[in-house]
Amino acid sequence: MSINIPQSLLAEMLIFVKVVECASFSEAARQLGTSPSSVSRSISRLEKALAIRLLQRTTRKLRLSDGGEEVFKRCREVAGAAQSVMDLSGRFTQEAEGLVRVSVPKAVGRYVVHPHMPEFLRRYPKVDVQLILEDRYVDLIDDNVDLSIRITDQPPPGLVGRQLFPIEHLLCATPAYLAEHGVPQQPEDLRQHSCIYLGETPADARWKFKQGGKSVTVGVTGRYAANHTGVRLDAVLQHVGIGSLPYFTARQALEQGLVVQVLPAWNFIASYHGGVWLLHTPSRYLPPKLRVFIDYLAEQLAQEPTRGCTHTHQARSS
Repeated sequence: MSINIPQSLLAEMLIFVKVVECASFSEAARQLGTSPSSVSRSISRLEKALAIRLLQRTTRKLRLSDGGEEVFKRCREVAGAAQSVMDLSGRFTQEAEGLVRVSVPKAVGRYVVHPHMPEFLRRYPKVDVQLILEDRYVDLIDDNVDLSIRITDQPPPGLVGRQLFPIEHLLCATPAYLAEHGVPQQPEDLRQHSCIYLGETPADARWKFKQGGKSVTVGVTGRYAANHTGVRLDAVLQHVGIGSLPYFTARQALEQGLVVQVLPAWNFIASYHGGVWLLHTPSRYLPPKLRVFIDYLAEQLAQEPTRGCTHTHQARSS
C-alpha cells in the first residue's frame, strides 16, 4: 500500500479533531499548549489541502459543514489509531532514543542547562539534544519543540511540567571595585555608585529592596546597561560597577570569590521573577527520551544551590 499523506497534514488532522471535540479554537489551543491563531492556521492549511470547507464559524459557536462531518469521522479514526500506536510503543519501547528539541531562554540555557548536557549525552548515548536558545515566546506546536523551559509563576494554560528552581536576584561587585569605591551599607548608598542594570524600561533603574516589613526603592544610575545577564556579569567582572544578576548567573563567580554579594541582608526584588519551569504538552504517554531528559535535569538541579548565601561571599566594609 502506497502512502502519500504529507507528514504535516497528519498533525493538522489531529488538531482538527481537538477543535471539534472542544467546540472552540481557544479551548483547543489551551489544551494543546499553543495559541488560537496557530490552531486557526492549522485548520486553514487542512481545508486548503482537502479543498473542503470544514467548519462554519458563527459568533456563538463552531459547526461542522457537511463535508466536515465526514472528514471529522475519518480524522477521529486517525487520532484513535495514533493513540493506540503510542500506547503500544510505550509497552515495547522502553529505551530512550531519538532527538529532544528544547527551547530555553539564552541565559538559563548557557548557565543552567548547558553545563549538564555533556553528562546527559554520555549517560544516554541514543538520545540527541538540540538546545534552542531564544528569549522570545516559543510555541511548542508551531516551532516543533518537545520541551520548553520558561521563567514563569505557573505553567500557562495547556502546558504541564515541573518547576526546576525558583529565580533569586542579587547585587554583585568585585572586591577591587568595592575597595576603590566603598561598600554600600544601606540601599540608599547605591546612589553614589555606578550601577549596571537591565535598561529595557525606566523602571529597571529603580531598584527595590525588602527587609522584614520594610520596603525601599532607590533610583540608581550608571554608565552601562545591558539586557543580558551574561553581559552584566562580564561588566561586573571588569570592575565597571555593581550589577543586578540572577543567582544562577552569578553563582560560579561567587563560589570562586571573583565577585561578592552586595547588601546581602536585603532582598533585592527584580522586575521579572518566578521560577524556571520545564514544560510540555499534556500527554498520557511521554516518550522515554523526554522522560529521561526531564528526570535527569530535575535531578541534577536539585543537587545545586539555587539561592545566594547571606552569610558567605558578602561584601564587607573596610
